[in-house]
Amino acid sequence: MSPKHDYWFAAKRYGWGWGLPVRWQGWATLTAYLVLLGVVVFGFRPAGHPFAFAVLVGVLTAAFVAVCWIKGEPARWRWGKD
Repeated sequence: MSPKHDYWFAAKRYGWGWGLPVRWQGWATLTAYLVLLGVVVFGFRPAGHPFAFAVLVGVLTAAFVAVCWIKGEPARWRWGKD
């Protein structure tokens, strides 16, 4: 039996990666990511600042994936009932 883990993000049942958050910390992280993404979209319009927009979206997304990697269930390919 494995020890109880307090993961913020549960693994997806099918495929690779994580699904919706399962703890309030995960929901707070997802909300912060979406709010910051909205700030970037309205502050650095893709038509006016395409390079800055792409860099900021990339940095935010990389940071969010890093949090999912660290605080989520281990990522691996899943085929349903594991």
